[in-house]
Amino acid sequence: MINRNLAKILANRYIILASLLLIAALGLLLLPAYQKNERVTAEDLLAKVVNPERYVTSDDLAHKIITKDPSILLIDLRDEKEYAEYSLTGALNIPFDAILNADYEAYLNQGQYDIVLFSNDDFKADQAWLILTRMDYENLHVLQGGIKGWYNTILNPPEPTENMAKEAFELYDFRKAAAMYFGVGIKQHNQVEQQDMTPKKVVIPIVKKKKRKPEGGC
Repeated sequence: MINRNLAKILANRYIILASLLLIAALGLLLLPAYQKNERVTAEDLLAKVVNPERYVTSDDLAHKIITKDPSILLIDLRDEKEYAEYSLTGALNIPFDAILNADYEAYLNQGQYDIVLFSNDDFKADQAWLILTRMDYENLHVLQGGIKGWYNTILNPPEPTENMAKEAFELYDFRKAAAMYFGVGIKQHNQVEQQDMTPKKVVIPIVKKKKRKPEGGC
C-alpha cells in the first residue's frame, strides 16, 4: 500500500513537471516576434521554470507584509473589479492582459525589489512569470496558490490534529495571529486600504543597452 502511494506521488510530480515544461515551451512559441529581449535561451528558461525558489509561500509573504519588509513589490494580476473587492496590502494592480503595456515596465523591469506576482490561483501568475522572464526581467516570483491559497492558509488556517508535530502547532499559531492582523484589513478594505493601493516606492527601471549593428560590410 505504501509503495502504491509513493508511486502515485511520484507520478503526480512527473505530471506537474511535464506540464510546466509544456507551458514553458508554448510560451516560447507564442511570444510576439517583435519583442526586443531575446537574451534568455530556452535552456535557461526551463531551468528557471523547475526551480522551486521562484515560488513564495503564503506564510513567507505574510511574514514579510507584517514586518513591513521593504524589499517586496506585490503585483495583483486580476482585473480591476476583483482588485477593488479585495487585494493584499500594498499591492499594485496590473491586469494580466496589460503586463506588456509600456506604462507598467518601470514596475516590472527593475532590479530593486523582489516582485511577487499573484492572481486567484497559480495559472495566470505562472503565465506572467514566463512571459516576463523570457523578456529577461529579474527578481520575479509567484505567490504559491494565489489568493485562494492565501485564504486557505492565512485567513482560514486548518487546525492541526493532536498527533501532529510541535512545528505544526507553532505554524498554526502564527497563521491565527496573521489572520487577526489581516482580518481588520479585509473588513475595512473598501473604506481605507483601497483609497490608494499603489506602492509608495521609487521604482527605477532597468535601462538595457541595445546591441550595436555591425558596421561596414559589402
